[in-house]
Amino acid sequence: MAKSKVPKRPTRDEFVLEEIGNQITEAFHEESTILLTIWAWEAPLRGKIVHLDSRTGKVHVQTSQELVKVPFMDIMSLDYPRD
Repeated sequence: MAKSKVPKRPTRDEFVLEEIGNQITEAFHEESTILLTIWAWEAPLRGKIVHLDSRTGKVHVQTSQELVKVPFMDIMSLDYPRD
């Protein structure tokens, strides 16, 4: 049985991961609206970080419609909206 060709998540060094972690923590404490670029998602996720779950490694983002739980390792970048 052949495995399907699913692209793997890009590897990032510890400095990049630490910087993303710092940005997420800062946005959480400031209650800022953010844009997250997430691996294998077509569009960025816009919302506010409402919870950081260290047990599961997920970042809980409240959008205008729902609560989305994103694995930290899938977050590629964090930006602030320009509007």
